Amino acid sequence: MASPPTQTVILGAGIVGLSTAYYLAHAPDVDPSTIHIVESAAELFCSASGLAGGFLAEDWFAPSVAPLGALSFRLHKELAEQHDGRNKWGYCLSIGTSLSQDPENSEEAVLGSGEDWLSNGTSRAKAVGGQDHFEKGEGPAWLNLEPNSSLEVISQDASTAQIDPKRMCAFLLDQCRERGVHLHHPAKAVGVSRDEKGLMSAVRVATETGMEVEIPCARLVVTAGAWTPRVFNTLFPKTNVRIPISPLAGHSLLLRSPRWTKEQEDLGCHAIFATDTLGFSPELFSRLTGEIYIAGLNTTQIPLPELASDVKAKGEAMKQLKDVAATMCGLPDKDDLEILREGLVRETPISL
Repeated sequence: MASPPTQTVILGAGIVGLSTAYYLAHAPDVDPSTIHIVESAAELFCSASGLAGGFLAEDWFAPSVAPLGALSFRLHKELAEQHDGRNKWGYCLSIGTSLSQDPENSEEAVLGSGEDWLSNGTSRAKAVGGQDHFEKGEGPAWLNLEPNSSLEVISQDASTAQIDPKRMCAFLLDQCRERGVHLHHPAKAVGVSRDEKGLMSAVRVATETGMEVEIPCARLVVTAGAWTPRVFNTLFPKTNVRIPISPLAGHSLLLRSPRWTKEQEDLGCHAIFATDTLGFSPELFSRLTGEIYIAGLNTTQIPLPELASDVKAKGEAMKQLKDVAATMCGLPDKDDLEILREGLVRETPISL
C-alpha cells in the first residue's frame, strides 16, 4: 500500500503564496522539498504582488482582522531586521498623512470610506483618526500643496511602513528555492486526483508545452489573488463553496522626482492619502531609491483576464494618473518627472 502524500501545493507565486512557502519552509518539522509552488503567468510578479503600493500599517484594520494585521506588520519588521530589508526590498518606516486640498469640505470628500474605501474609490484616511497637522513649510518636498490645503498626520509612531513589493517577492522566492522549495512556472493547475477513499491525493498541472503532470498533494493552498475563485472552481467544479473574493482593477504609476532626494530618504518615507478633488482619491507613496508610487484610481468594469500576465493598463486612466502626478508632484513650468512604469493591479477586496 502506497504511503499517503506529504506534499504541500501552493497555487500562486505572489506575495501570499511566497510568504506561505517561506514560513512553512522554515518550520522545524517540514521538509522544504515537499513544498511546491505553481504559477500560471509567464511573468512573475506581474499583478498586485509586483505592482501594488507596498504600504504597510499596523492598526488600520477592521476589528475582525485587526490581530492578523498587527501580526503581519510585526513579521514584516522582523524579516527586514533579519535580512537587511532596507537595502534588499526598500523596507522603511513611513509617515501616514491625509491631504485635503479643500479643508472646508474635507469631511464630505471622504464620506463612505473607512473599511470600504477600496471598493468605493474613496480615501482610506477615514479608516484612522488624525493625530497632528504639519506646519506650513513642513511635509515632503516632492508634494505640491495648495495655499489652503491641510496635511494631517494619521499614523501613530512607527505604525506604518513602506516596501517595494516586487523586490520583496523576489527575495522570498530566492529564499524558498535555496531551501529546496520547487517552483513550477509557467504551469497551471487543471484538476485534482483522488485515492480509493475519495480523498485528494494529487494536483494535476499542465506545463507550457501542454504536458500534464501530477504532483502528490496532502495540503492544497490557493493563493491566486483575484483569480482564486476561478482556480478553486476549476479544481472543484461540483462544490457549493463560494470563495468571497470579488476582483477590482487599480491603475498605478511609478515615477521619480528630483525633489525626492537621498537626504529626505534618511528622514523616512511618506504615504499621502488625498481626498477626492480630482475625480478620485489619489494615494502617493514615496519609496527608497527616489521612487514615488501613485494610485487610487480603481474600477470594477475591467473583466478579469485568463492570466495575470494578460492584464493591460487603460490609456485614459493612465493619462488621468499622469495629470495627477503633474499637479501634485510636478513644477508648473518644467516637466522633470521621470515615468518609470505604468501598471494595472488586480486587487481582491473581500465581499462577504
